[in-house]
Amino acid sequence: MTTLLAFVFVLGVLVFVHELGHFLAAKRVGIRVLKFQLGFNPTVVSFRRGDTEYSIGALPLGGYVKMAGENPEDARTGRSDEFLSKSKWERLQVLIMGPVMNIALALVLTAVVAYQGVEKGAYEDQPPVVGVVTPDSVAARSDIKVGDRIVSVSGRPVSTWANFLNAVSTKPDREIEIGLLRNGLEEMRRVTPAVVRQSRFEFGDIGVLPDVHPFVRSVQPGGAAEKAGMKTGDVVLEVNQQPITFNYHLKEAIAKHPEEAITLTIVRDGQRQTIHATPARNGNEGLLGIGIGDETVKFKPGIKEAITYSFEKNVEYSQLIFQTLWGLFTRETSPKQLMGPVAIAQLSGEAASLSWIALFSLMASISLNLGLLNLMPIPVLDGGHIFIMALEGLARRDFSMRVKEKMLLAGFVLILMLMVTVIYNDLTRIAWIERLMPWR
Repeated sequence: MTTLLAFVFVLGVLVFVHELGHFLAAKRVGIRVLKFQLGFNPTVVSFRRGDTEYSIGALPLGGYVKMAGENPEDARTGRSDEFLSKSKWERLQVLIMGPVMNIALALVLTAVVAYQGVEKGAYEDQPPVVGVVTPDSVAARSDIKVGDRIVSVSGRPVSTWANFLNAVSTKPDREIEIGLLRNGLEEMRRVTPAVVRQSRFEFGDIGVLPDVHPFVRSVQPGGAAEKAGMKTGDVVLEVNQQPITFNYHLKEAIAKHPEEAITLTIVRDGQRQTIHATPARNGNEGLLGIGIGDETVKFKPGIKEAITYSFEKNVEYSQLIFQTLWGLFTRETSPKQLMGPVAIAQLSGEAASLSWIALFSLMASISLNLGLLNLMPIPVLDGGHIFIMALEGLARRDFSMRVKEKMLLAGFVLILMLMVTVIYNDLTRIAWIERLMPWR
């Protein structure tokens, strides 16, 4: 139920904001709006105010604004309040305001979330200098070594770990070129990121990690860790001589050894030490009795700083979206990265169960995607209609209905192919459905 309600809320807000943009712009330039609907038919509730009927449909998968005279096939009266009676500049304002409102919503939501305080991994903004190479990984087989400074992925510069991980994660099972600096000299490596599945989604990974380590947040009185002499603040470097980078690595290493002695290499007060401990048994897993945390950076921005942060982050995310779209066109990015309504519903439910901050963060991301995708020059989308108007402006004449119908049909086929792809991806993320697919 939480998933369904969260999905309806997220999609409802995004569609409402989008259509509200069209509605307000139409009113502003004097276009008569016949209907403003959220969701698709059958209609659940509706009422009329002035010339406009406001309604809610039973299927919460979209919405629309119907304007007088917007369809060339409709009977034209020649009235000045019809869509096609307006100038191209006025029609452009109506078409573009839907996507603009979605982008504006992303900026507002990101700023609201940032104003609550930002916490992220300390390594994310650091240069991607390799701290660990996972044994038998793609990186290990490609002669990528500890200390190498990664400078580019597929010809695009990467300046931080966040940039690098985003660039690689979107290309599972796709060959890419890694540029790195070693001893002051730039070298290139062609690698194919391994496919890693997490929470029903696929990511690319080459097996390199930053030089960071988890620390002990708390020690349970009387637990195995306290008996072994561990203390709050200890930084764990290794378990049985295997490097530990994040807290989940440490949890996994401890869980594998119930009632078995392990050796932990730690740093305490700047001094490297070795501790021997024996995890207690908790079912089939080992338990030391410690709280574990990763090194993070926290800051609480003011209103102005939150707005600046929101703008910078949305510019960064926009660049990533465009790179992904271009990667789909050039086949550098796997179509499996795309997700549809089922995946959005699942993510909405998971985010809602965490906190409103997580839900707003997800909404901001989806709203930005929705706004930018709608600006793509694909007929059927807002950007497609704008593109057709721009071509008509360059040609100094309106295209015939036959030409426009062919353009719209091409756009419809492209959107249909995209929908089939995302729905297939969504279905493969449902375990029991995937088991019915022998080719998977």
